[in-house]
Amino acid sequence: MLEWHVTDAQSLASIDRELGDRGDRSPAEYELVRRAIYATADFDYASLLSCSAQALSSGAAALAARSTIVADVPMVQVGIAPALQGTFANPAFCALDAIVRPQQTLTKAAWGIQTLAQRYPEAIFVIGQSQTALLALIELIEAEEISPALVIATPAGFVDADTTKARLRDSQASYICVEGRKGSPIVAISTMVGLIDLAWQAYGPKAKGR
Repeated sequence: MLEWHVTDAQSLASIDRELGDRGDRSPAEYELVRRAIYATADFDYASLLSCSAQALSSGAAALAARSTIVADVPMVQVGIAPALQGTFANPAFCALDAIVRPQQTLTKAAWGIQTLAQRYPEAIFVIGQSQTALLALIELIEAEEISPALVIATPAGFVDADTTKARLRDSQASYICVEGRKGSPIVAISTMVGLIDLAWQAYGPKAKGR
């Protein structure tokens, strides 16, 4: 689990004071929101981060079951590795590292996501940077070729980014998504690490000993 320093706690308390009302968010969902704000210093994420109804429970259960995690870029894979190693030790793969045959009609990230998604159709997918990888994943979901445990989608973009993310929200997949143009790998990492911490509280050794 992530170890918090006193300055981290002070910063999170500052965020709580500035946000004030949590609205209709559950405590777990609010925890992901405040972490995204802490990672970016951008309070817009209080309204931009959205979760489907069963996203957190589905994602936590998949983590506890040691489900595979697929990231779009190395930054995300590396960023979540320490939290995974200290908890559930799920296998994690990166789309850019997937060994695939040359494909001219797709980006390397999109082709890698397609390849890994077909190999691990019920994985947790963490898309932090590549909009083309997210689109390729959504197309597989819409075609009912895969059924991910969870999709975390936070890529920024100016060309059809909001449309792509809307397709994810309209799909049957459980998702945690940043709406609109904003997003970054940092938000994907903070969201995934937050989910790992929440899942460890629910399924870790201390939870079993209650």
